[in-house]
Amino acid sequence: MARIVYVNGRYLPYAEAGVHVEDRGFQFADSVYEVCEVKGGALIDVTRHLARLARSLEELRIERPMADPALRHVLSEVVRRNRIRDGLVYLQVTRGRAPRDFVFPGPDTEPTLVVVARSIDPAKIAAKARHGIAVKSVPDNRWGRCDLKTVMLLPAALAKENARAAGAQEAWFVDEKGFVTEGASSNAWIVRSDGFVLTRPLDARILGGVTRSTLLDLIKQLGVPVEQRAFTIADAWAAKEAFVTSASATVMPVTVVDDRRIADGRPGTLTVRLREKFHSMAEKLPT
Repeated sequence: MARIVYVNGRYLPYAEAGVHVEDRGFQFADSVYEVCEVKGGALIDVTRHLARLARSLEELRIERPMADPALRHVLSEVVRRNRIRDGLVYLQVTRGRAPRDFVFPGPDTEPTLVVVARSIDPAKIAAKARHGIAVKSVPDNRWGRCDLKTVMLLPAALAKENARAAGAQEAWFVDEKGFVTEGASSNAWIVRSDGFVLTRPLDARILGGVTRSTLLDLIKQLGVPVEQRAFTIADAWAAKEAFVTSASATVMPVTVVDDRRIADGRPGTLTVRLREKFHSMAEKLPT
């Protein structure tokens, strides 16, 4: 079955889907997006994803393409038409099509909405989690509003490529004070030797991850001590566990940071527990 993509009200075969050459998402990265996990045919934490989407759109003064119930329907329909059981659904909204100019076009410009879904193999993700991943630190050279989920991802792509060249699977951005901000496509966490879980507090330097939010709920439910505080690479080296969170990998153990093992170099006990229990806390919307 051919992949089906939603573009501005139409469900199209993958090969026929496209947007105008003067779409502002293409020319100015004037666009935001969300990536939602699909597990067992259900959308995971879609309410939180759409709430974050609404905030990003409002901050950038981009019109909402449709109300949340309609967006849920489109997401579900793309998942259904592509027969996705386990995978990801990607939603992108741009300011729309207009003659190229830096200033915003008039209020009559309609936003562009694109939704794409793809399958992932849970066994491959689980196999990676059994061993953990390596992380490479890089200077944080991104713009000052990382709390908005925009498509301005070139610094993240460069960081990922830097990590890949070093034999790592993720990059951690480090700010000018030496503190880890977040991963190139994830939020960063450590577990201190005293059992406290640390992750950077929300500010303009990091994205408020949906998986991060749900995991904080789970951590509190389990009675595990947690503190939202910035940490350094040295703190990570001294930690007994480290992990990252994202919609694509939920809770992924980190066992190496900048070529140094974390503790014994194996996924930590708490990390494994959090990964196993994550979906018991997450919202599930059948498609």
